[in-house]
Amino acid sequence: MPAPAERAEELREAIRHHDYLYYSLDRPQISDAEYDRLFRELRALEEEHPELISPDSPTQRVGVEPLEGFGQIRHLEPMLSLANAKDEVELRAWHARVLRLTEQAGFAPEELRFVAEPKIDGLAVSLRYEEGRLASGATRGNGVIGEDVSQNLRTVGAIPLRITAAQGAVPALLEVRGEIYLPLSAFERLNEQRVAAGEPTFANPRNAAAGSLRQLDPQVTASRPLTIWNYGLGFVEGEQFESHSQVLAWLAQHHFRVSPDVETASDVDELVAIFRRWEARRGELEYDIDGVVLKVDDRGLQAALGSVGRDPRWAVAYKFPPSTAQTRLRRIGINVGRTGVLNPFAVLEPVQVGGVTVGLATLHNEEDINRKDLREGDMVVVQRAGDVIPQVVSPLTELRSGQEQPFRMPEHCPSCGTPVVRTPGEVAIRCPNPDCPQKLMQLVEHFVGRSAMDIEGVGKKLVHRLFALGLVRDPADLYDLRYDDLIALEGFQERSVRNVLAAIEASKERPFGAVLFALGIPHVGAQTAEILIKRFPSVADLREAGAGEIAEIPQIGNVIAQSVADWFGESRNQRLAERLEGVGLRMRAEVQEEAAGPLAGRTFVITGTLPSLSREEATRLIERAGGKVTGSVSGKADYLVAGENPGSKLEKARSLGTAVLSEHALEELLGG
Repeated sequence: MPAPAERAEELREAIRHHDYLYYSLDRPQISDAEYDRLFRELRALEEEHPELISPDSPTQRVGVEPLEGFGQIRHLEPMLSLANAKDEVELRAWHARVLRLTEQAGFAPEELRFVAEPKIDGLAVSLRYEEGRLASGATRGNGVIGEDVSQNLRTVGAIPLRITAAQGAVPALLEVRGEIYLPLSAFERLNEQRVAAGEPTFANPRNAAAGSLRQLDPQVTASRPLTIWNYGLGFVEGEQFESHSQVLAWLAQHHFRVSPDVETASDVDELVAIFRRWEARRGELEYDIDGVVLKVDDRGLQAALGSVGRDPRWAVAYKFPPSTAQTRLRRIGINVGRTGVLNPFAVLEPVQVGGVTVGLATLHNEEDINRKDLREGDMVVVQRAGDVIPQVVSPLTELRSGQEQPFRMPEHCPSCGTPVVRTPGEVAIRCPNPDCPQKLMQLVEHFVGRSAMDIEGVGKKLVHRLFALGLVRDPADLYDLRYDDLIALEGFQERSVRNVLAAIEASKERPFGAVLFALGIPHVGAQTAEILIKRFPSVADLREAGAGEIAEIPQIGNVIAQSVADWFGESRNQRLAERLEGVGLRMRAEVQEEAAGPLAGRTFVITGTLPSLSREEATRLIERAGGKVTGSVSGKADYLVAGENPGSKLEKARSLGTAVLSEHALEELLGG
C-alpha cells in the first residue's frame, strides 16, 4: 500500500488528467461517479494529513473565504488591444501595410504566414505561472494593471493549477493569455435559474461571464460553468518560441484549452475565405464569437513590426457585421467633454440591439450628422457590436412624414453660454471657456474613475450634486471635502460619508502614473502615462520638458508630445498640479530599487534599426541586466546602442564623447 504522500500525488495526477479530458478535450474516459470517488478519496486523505495539502491540489479550487474587494496586479507585459477591420477593404489595407513593413524590417514577404483564430466574445484574462504553479490571475484592466481575480480563476476547471514537467519543459515564469466565457447552453440555464429565483437576467453571455468572474465570493463563481480558450503568451522566462503556431501547440501540449479550429494562411485571399467560413458557421457554435483574429505567425517579425499605442501592427480583429435595429431618433443632445469638445448624441426610443436595451447612441460630430442627413424625429438604423457604443447608421428616409427637423450645432456652449470656436482643419467644435461647468464636471468624473484615482463611492451623480452645491469646482476640491459637507446630502448617512472620505484619502496612495492619467491631459491614456513617467518621473520633470524632448520617447508621437507640453505650459494647470501635490498626492514615481546585473548603474540610449533585436527587446534585455534606457542623448548617458539609420543621436553622442555600441557589443556587455 503506497504511503499517504505518494497516494495523494497519484490521485492528483489522475484527477488533473481527467479534468483535462473533460474540460479541454470534451472526451471524458470515466463516469462522474468514478471521478467523484477519486475526488472524495483525495479530500479524505488531505483531511487526515493536512500537511499534504498544496495550493495546486484539485481540492483547493473552491473553499476560500469571500473577498472584501479586488486588489490589482500589474501585468509583466502589457495586454495589448486589437485594431479592427470592419470589412474586406480594411482587411486588405491592413495586409498591405504588413507586407510593406515586413520588407522594411528586412524579412522576406514571400515567407509571411498568418494564423487565424475565432474571436471569442468573453473577458480577457492573464494567468501567471511561477515554477509551473498558478500564482495569480488578473483581468485585462487598462492593459497595464488588471483586477486580481486569482481566487475566482482557480475555480474554473479548464484552467490548469499546475504545469507538470512530464509534459515538457516548464518556464520559470510565464503569463498565459486567454478569454473567459460562458457557453450558450450554460448561459440559458443560468438565466432560467435567475428568473426562477426572481433575480434579473443577464443581457448576454459576455456580461454573464464578466459578472460571474467578478464575484467577491468565489463560491458564486464556482457555481457558474465558466470555461476558457487560451490564445497566447505574455511574458516568458526560460523558453523561446519562434512562431505563434508554436506557442499554441505548446499550450495545447501543456493541457491549456486551445481552439481546435485555428488555421494558417499565406495570403489575404485565404484570410478572407477563412473569415467567410467562420461567418457562415458562427450560429452553429456553442459560444459567441464576434469575428476572427488574424496574427502574423513569426514572433521575430511580430517584434519587428511593433505596436502603435495599444494596438500591435502584426494583428487585427476582422469583425463580423454588427447587430442592427430600427427605432426613432427623438432628439439630438449635446455633451461638453472635459477638453471642451461639443459631442452630439442621439436620444432614441429604447430598442433592443444585440441583447442590450439602447436609449442613447453616438453621432460623432456635426459632419457625420450632415453626411447622413439625420433629422430629429427620423426613424433610424442603430447598430451595436460587442461593447462598442451604439451608433446611428442612417435614417430611413422613405418613412419620413415631413415633420422631421434638421439639426444644427449650437453657436454657444449649452453649458456656459460662451461662443464656441471652430479650429481650422478640425471637425471638432469647442467651448474655449476654461471655467465651463460641464468641462470641469467631466474632468472630475474622469479623475475619480477606476483607472485614474479610483475613488469608490464618488460617481457621476455625486459629482453633479457637489458641483450644483458649489462644493467642488476642480479635482483638488475633492480633498477639501469634510464630514459636514456630505452628511447634509440627501441619502447620505454617517457610514456612507465615512466611506467616501476614506476612499478620497486612500486615493493619495495611488501611483504617479495613475495621477498623471487622472489629470485629463488630452491624448494621454493610462498606458501613455506609464510610458511618460519612465522618462520623466515627476511633475517637475514634465513641466520643464519641451515637446521636442517628450517626442524623443519612441512610443510618443508629436501630437501627444505637444499636448503634454501645452498642458503643463498653462498656469491654471500648474496651479492644479501644485494643489494636488500639496494635499498629498504622489507627483513623483517611486524610485525603483536598481536591479542587480552586469549593467547596473549604466544608462543607455537606443537609436536606429538593430540587426536582430527590436527596440523593445533591446530595452528589456538592458533593464533585466540592471541598466536603464532613456530616450535622449545627454551627458547622463553612458552608451548609445546604434543600428542602421541612427540619425542625429549618433552625431550628438560623438560630440559628447558617449560610447557607441553595436548590437554585438551590447550582447558582449550582457555576457553573451
